[in-house]
Amino acid sequence: MYRRLLRSVREYKLPSILTLVFMVLEAAIETTIPFITAKLVNSFEAGASMPELLKIGLILAVMALISLCCGGLGGYTCAKASSGFAKNLRHDVFTKIQTYSFNNIDKFSSSSLVTRMTTDINNVQMSYMMIIRTAVRSPLMFTFSIIMAYVMGGALSTTFVIVIPVLVFGLVLIARKAMPAFRRVFKKYDRLNESIEENVRAMRVVKGFSRENYEKQKFISASDNIRGDFTKAERIVALNTPVMQICLYFNMVFVLLVGSKLAISSGGSIVYVGQISAMLTYGMQILMSLMMLSMIYVMLTMSGESVKRLDEVLREEPNLKNPESPVYKVKDGSITFEKVGFKYSETAKNFALSDIDLDIKSGMTVGVIGGTGSSKSTLVQLIPRLYDTTVGRVTVGGVDVRNYDIKSLRSNVAMVLQKNLLFAGTIKDNIRWGNKDATDEEIIEACKLASAHDFIESFPQKYDTHIEQGGTNVSGGQKQRLCIARALISKPKILILDDSTSAVDMKTDAMIRAGLKKYLPKTTKIIIAQRISSVQDADLIIVMDNGKISAKGNHKELMQTSDIYREVYEQQTKGGDENE
Repeated sequence: MYRRLLRSVREYKLPSILTLVFMVLEAAIETTIPFITAKLVNSFEAGASMPELLKIGLILAVMALISLCCGGLGGYTCAKASSGFAKNLRHDVFTKIQTYSFNNIDKFSSSSLVTRMTTDINNVQMSYMMIIRTAVRSPLMFTFSIIMAYVMGGALSTTFVIVIPVLVFGLVLIARKAMPAFRRVFKKYDRLNESIEENVRAMRVVKGFSRENYEKQKFISASDNIRGDFTKAERIVALNTPVMQICLYFNMVFVLLVGSKLAISSGGSIVYVGQISAMLTYGMQILMSLMMLSMIYVMLTMSGESVKRLDEVLREEPNLKNPESPVYKVKDGSITFEKVGFKYSETAKNFALSDIDLDIKSGMTVGVIGGTGSSKSTLVQLIPRLYDTTVGRVTVGGVDVRNYDIKSLRSNVAMVLQKNLLFAGTIKDNIRWGNKDATDEEIIEACKLASAHDFIESFPQKYDTHIEQGGTNVSGGQKQRLCIARALISKPKILILDDSTSAVDMKTDAMIRAGLKKYLPKTTKIIIAQRISSVQDADLIIVMDNGKISAKGNHKELMQTSDIYREVYEQQTKGGDENE
């Protein structure tokens, strides 16, 4: 699991290794300085000459300068390595998500994926920074200081036999008590992000039903849950400081009292002043190293949960993959469904589609109607292989869609959904999603065919008008027409309109269909609609009911053979309801 994440270090291996080197040098010098300082004190006490004192002082100054440089350089390389690692990891996670099929995405909620790419990666970045810097420096400082303290301290070093076990026990106990609260926080972060995302996406609904106070309370509840866990955890972790101070002051009192007594009683033969000074410094270094190790333990335990969550994303294998020898060329827009059955998960009891046999010639216009939940959208999602069939097969251009290169297949199948999405950028930028090399003239032509040109021209900046994220600054009908233009400019072999003219009036709908027929005569066009008028002139009309094809034929045939079609037609024409 950890190896999988460490692959993201890549080009930042050198800064990581340099950080380790600098930390080793800094720790070695930091633990040698008290030894030299003790020598300086002893020399001064023995009445050494000024040149000798200056020589020792100069050595101390040089060592302090080298230590400072090692610390500064280590901080720089550590920051570079950890931020670079986080950048690569974020890229790898995002790239992995792009390979997911709808089934894979359904396994993770979008709010959870956002949390994993932000909070979890930040936690892992902080841990990596600690591992290559503090987690190297602190154990070395602890080890070197213990060795030097026992070499120099003599009888005074017995203080560590008491202090170190007490401090270690206290810090480990504190960390173990705090961990459960830290672990609970991550799932609550998912729920908090989910609340925010849901509220922002449904802002119009929230305001339409005056549910602002309800949403505020829901957010406050989720936020308070996180605050409660963090408060509990931080309250426990805060005990580190008093435990550390108790041990530190005990060490100082012990060294000063016992050391002073021994120094005075022995006349400096057993313990001398320089030893007392060095022992105070080593005691501080040892206890601070243990304190930092406890903080590392807490941070690593916290990030361990983040590592698991990120590893889940990286380990997830997309269930839609390219075959070993994929077909890259789509011959034409002919489509065949051969005894197709489909269900959304292996454990599902019921099939969303069953017994689908269908033959669509290239260039045909096909209409699909049916009630809500009749699996109209599910049917067309099998064509660009957004899902794989559970039973049977779907062919495009005479080739099973599972044998195509996925990118090649989808670049020849354009879909316009009822729930259209525009991206932040200009209108031109959004249209060029269909063809990045499209000229301004081609963009205008596509927009005219989609009946979008007139309203675009009414904007002050025309085609350079900025579209807000999600297209919030244009109406539903305008958004649909821009999405249709985006699909048209790709000139696909198959065009699927999934109830994508529901927000436009009947006149505009008719103009769009006429434009499609003229502009893409060889393209297979599949139109899912609720209005009979949108599919009435189609070469083939499919009536869906409960995941099956109830009837198929042209308008005249279905009026005679399909009760469902005839009932919908009569309701919309004689009942005066044209779903306007």
